[in-house]
Amino acid sequence: MTPDPANSPSPADGGPIGILGMGSYLPAEVRGNEAVAAAAGVSADWIAERTGVRRRHVAAPDQAASDLAAQAVRAACLAAGIGPADLGLLIVATSTPDELGPATACRVQALLAAEQATALDVSAACSGWLFATKVAHDWLAADPGAGYAAVVGVEAYSKFIDPANRGTAVLFADGAAAAVLGPVARGAGFHGFRLGSDGRGAHHVLIPAGGSRRPAGPATLADGGHHIQMDGRAVRDFITAVFPRLVAECLAEHGLKLDALDAVIAHQPNPVLLRRLGAELGIPDDRLIVTGDRTGNIGAASAPFALASAAAARALPVGAKVLICVFGAGLTWGRTLLTWTGAPAIALPPTDRPTDRPTD
Repeated sequence: MTPDPANSPSPADGGPIGILGMGSYLPAEVRGNEAVAAAAGVSADWIAERTGVRRRHVAAPDQAASDLAAQAVRAACLAAGIGPADLGLLIVATSTPDELGPATACRVQALLAAEQATALDVSAACSGWLFATKVAHDWLAADPGAGYAAVVGVEAYSKFIDPANRGTAVLFADGAAAAVLGPVARGAGFHGFRLGSDGRGAHHVLIPAGGSRRPAGPATLADGGHHIQMDGRAVRDFITAVFPRLVAECLAEHGLKLDALDAVIAHQPNPVLLRRLGAELGIPDDRLIVTGDRTGNIGAASAPFALASAAAARALPVGAKVLICVFGAGLTWGRTLLTWTGAPAIALPPTDRPTDRPTD
């Protein structure tokens, strides 16, 4: 049930900051494993066995990251019982922006007519939504008059995929998920964030061309520099080390046992790997939320999409303890403990038509 803003805490009241509503959006086109296997030089069964991914959504040629993000934010606002005009802050987390500049958040702001929102981007790859949530949390906590905040993770990875590269083509896909943040009841909301990065591993996953180091040109087009490149083994080793550490550190910091967690939300790089690590940690299957099998890796949208899916499925009772762990290129990582408020989640139906854009 959508909360009534008249009966909810006002942003000016101060107090804990939590999630008031969530929204998600996946584009209309769906590609199963058969559709991507041949170009990648593998079989559909190989993809399913090695990755666990069975389908992925792909943006239309005229859909950009901002179009997907705007739909997810619109859904989150509907779930929270507010309008985009009530937003005082809009943060987009993405590795696949509409342009190198301006911020994709400004494009989203214009699409939503969120005229009161300060709009900015956060770039932390697959960890981006949690990094952006930390910024929004602290922004609202420091300025209770700032209004509500929307934080959206979005990727349009299909625009940067080499279909022949089996290490990336079978995994990466498109989608967006958003949360509206605001004041919640005492004892609810976020209980601390721990974020980190190690730039020595920045070369393990990247889009090497198109920035100031390798500006776009004939040479970068010829050598595929605008495609995602990934050292799969290095990334697997990083995830295998960092995910268990994030879980252990959170439990120790909050004095909890594993069975005190109602749900574990993690980035969704590879469902097979994620489930294996969850089993090794002793996380029950029904408490590790896995959505990557039906979305692929949607980067900064992966963790919020999993959280929104759990909320929509009513898998998170009011007061549920939710551990959120993220990790991604950079290398980056982060975690937080969230006490769930019962916030609703809305998934807007797919469309292959972009949201109407203002004239540039």
